[in-house]
Amino acid sequence: MTPRRALLYHPGEAHVYARLVKAPRHAISLDVCSTPADASARIAEAEILYAWKFPSHLLAKARRLCWIQAMGAGVESFLIPELPSRVIITRATGMFGAWMAEYTLGWCAWVTQRMEAFREAQRQRVWRALDPAPLHGRTLAIVGLGEIGKTIARAGRALGMRVIGVSRRGGKVRGVAAVYRPSAMARALGQADFVAVVLPLTEETRGLIGEAELRAMKASAWLINIGRGPILDEMALIRALAERRIAGAILDVFDTEPLPPDHPLWTLPNAVITPHIAGPSVPSEIAPVFNDNLRRYLRGRRLRFVVDRRRGY
Repeated sequence: MTPRRALLYHPGEAHVYARLVKAPRHAISLDVCSTPADASARIAEAEILYAWKFPSHLLAKARRLCWIQAMGAGVESFLIPELPSRVIITRATGMFGAWMAEYTLGWCAWVTQRMEAFREAQRQRVWRALDPAPLHGRTLAIVGLGEIGKTIARAGRALGMRVIGVSRRGGKVRGVAAVYRPSAMARALGQADFVAVVLPLTEETRGLIGEAELRAMKASAWLINIGRGPILDEMALIRALAERRIAGAILDVFDTEPLPPDHPLWTLPNAVITPHIAGPSVPSEIAPVFNDNLRRYLRGRRLRFVVDRRRGY
C-alpha cells in the first residue's frame, strides 16, 4: 500500500509534535516543516495537514489535500475561499478548558486580592494594610458557553461566584444562574463584576463587544478576553479604559498579534497584556487527538471534532 502523504507544520515545535505522531507502519509519509518556505515546497503533495497557524496563502496550492487537523481550537485561518469544500477540518478540543479556567479565575483573584498594590508596596518597602475583596459572591458573566465556557463556569462556582452567561441559543446550562441570548447582552454585562469572553471568531461574533456593550458594564467591572481579538472593538475598548468607564481589562488576544510595540494598550495602566497564552497548545495534549483521528481516517471512519464551516467552529 502506498503511504499517505502528510505535512506537519509548526514554526517552533514541529519536531516535538512529529515525535508524538503514532501511525501504523508505512501508513503515512510525514513531512515535517517549520517555515513557510519548507511548507510551500511540500503542500502540493499533502493529503493530510497537521498544523498550527498554517500560512493561509499556501492552501491554494494544496490540490490533493483531504483533511486538516488543527493544533488548536481556533480554525479561522483555514476558513478561506481557496480551500476546496471537500477538505475536512477538525480541531483540537477537550484540553483547553482547564487551562483557560485557571487563567480566568487567576486574574479575577489578582484583582480581588489586590496583588498589584501589594507588589508595589513591596517595591517601595511600605507596610500598606489594604483589605482584599472577596471573590465569592461576585458575578462572572461568560460570553460563550461551549466546552471551555462551561469549564470556566464550574471553576467560578467552585469559588462561590454567581455565574451567568451569554450563548447563541440562550438555553439553560447546568449550574449557570441565567443564560441570555446575544440580543440581551447588555442585560448580562450590566450585572457582572467580571466578563470573560470565550467565543470563536466568526462573522457573527466579529465586533460583538463594542461601544454599547462596554457602556453597559459597571464602572467597577473587569473584562477578560481569551477568545479572539476581533470579537472586541479595540478602539472602543481603549476609550473605555482611558476614560475609566470600566475598571480594567485582562487581554490575551488582539486584532494584530504580536501586539505592535507602539500600540496604545501597552501604556494603559488598567490593561493587562498577555501574549496569547491562556489556552496553550501543548504537544503531548494535542497529539492524542490527532492520533485518534489519524487512525479513523486511515480506516475510513468518521473523524471527531469536525468543524462546521458555516458556523466557523
